[in-house]
Amino acid sequence: MIILFVVLPLIVAGLLPLVGKVSRRVLPDLLANATLLFLLVYAAVAGRALIAGGPILQQSAWLGEAVNLRLALDGFSLLMLVAVSLVGLAAGLFSIDYMEHYGAKANYYALYLVMVAGMNGLVLATDLFSVYVFLEVAAIASYALVAYGLGPDELEAAFKYLMLSVVASAFLLAAIAVVFGMTGSLEFAAVAAALKELNAGAVIGIASACFLLGFGLKAALVPFHAWLPDAHPSAPAPISAVLSGLLIKVSGVYAMTRIFLNVFGLTPALSTVLMVLGAVSMVVAAFLALGQKDMKRMLAYSSISQVGLVVLGIGIGTPLGIAGGLFHLFNHALAKGLLFLTSGSVQQATGTRDLDAMGGLAKRMPVTAATNLVGALSIAGVPPLNGFWSKLIIIVALVQAGHPVFAVVAVLASVLTLWYYLLIQRKAFFGKLNEKWAAVKEAPFWMTVATVLLALLCVGIGILFSSTVTTWIQPAADVLADGIHAVTGSWGF
Repeated sequence: MIILFVVLPLIVAGLLPLVGKVSRRVLPDLLANATLLFLLVYAAVAGRALIAGGPILQQSAWLGEAVNLRLALDGFSLLMLVAVSLVGLAAGLFSIDYMEHYGAKANYYALYLVMVAGMNGLVLATDLFSVYVFLEVAAIASYALVAYGLGPDELEAAFKYLMLSVVASAFLLAAIAVVFGMTGSLEFAAVAAALKELNAGAVIGIASACFLLGFGLKAALVPFHAWLPDAHPSAPAPISAVLSGLLIKVSGVYAMTRIFLNVFGLTPALSTVLMVLGAVSMVVAAFLALGQKDMKRMLAYSSISQVGLVVLGIGIGTPLGIAGGLFHLFNHALAKGLLFLTSGSVQQATGTRDLDAMGGLAKRMPVTAATNLVGALSIAGVPPLNGFWSKLIIIVALVQAGHPVFAVVAVLASVLTLWYYLLIQRKAFFGKLNEKWAAVKEAPFWMTVATVLLALLCVGIGILFSSTVTTWIQPAADVLADGIHAVTGSWGF
């Protein structure tokens, strides 16, 4: 049952505040992480079996009556479900120890599972209104989680995040209203079919621009990125990992890609816009990351840069480019989740995020230093880690598609990425141990387990990249490549 991906975390989220009255620590930890583990296993095992014969569609029902909620599972949505479940579980395990000093863990896990349910619902939705509803469900939970510490920085970051998200939602609602007014439907397939029969290029252009602005804000593409460097560093470390590793991709990149490639169709002009936005985001955010002294703020700018690379790959519009973009989306979710978790371990151990105040921490936190190095080298594209292969595929796709300038930009951005991640390693972990940190100890057990899990995945996927691409990435890319010409040619630019 596809709806289980949405209903189960919502049910558990509803029960957790009650469970918290009985047990403040053990039961909330156990129930939340057991739910996340089940979702991962169900997506990886049952999901593969469900779509073995092709995409499946499920009509929801309540007490025997049909409900106007249809969910669909195909290769693209399955890849996103696996990504959400993997990073979600790692962040959940990390939260067992990390969230001890925040208190009210049952309420925290309840909000966390609501956010997971919203992301799962969004990737399974088959109509524009459901996309908007699930996007808002995930966003509302994330606002509360960013502000969970209730400090001045957290509250300010959450307010900025909320205000810019409202602007994004307004653009999305305007686009949805335009599409509904033209086609009389919000279902993806019905909208795509109706647009083929209409001669309304200018109006569809307006709708596309609104979608691009809305999803560009959600994905934090340059120049719509202002909220992210404040929101992600201010949140608790496991939430930062989910926000940067998952939420900006699900509510921004996934939704934009699904609508533009499977509903509207990718025109040459739209392809160029996406590639330019991706390239600008890559380079600008990489230079901004170089100037940061706050460890988590540097990681936040890195997320903007890497999302730009994902959009650049998908914007090419060729099967190889789409596969490379989706592969990097998946790899970045794992590696960036890992890096935000390790930064949380460092912050909890030292009480600071200032790179200039650190130094030599590898001597006191060897596992954290090693896992951080794996994540950094993966995102920088160093072989044989997973990030190398996805970047290589995108660069090859750019050359094959006749975009050598963009390929050079991607290579230069990767060099900048390696540069600022080596700065993190040198300032935080290498060199002489700062005397202030002589008593620092390795991260607690579950925090270490979470980071080691993601580090092993980065290494394992890099070694077994061929089977990973064949099993998970190619089916997702095929879904987009098959629908890429859905409406191409029916509107005028």
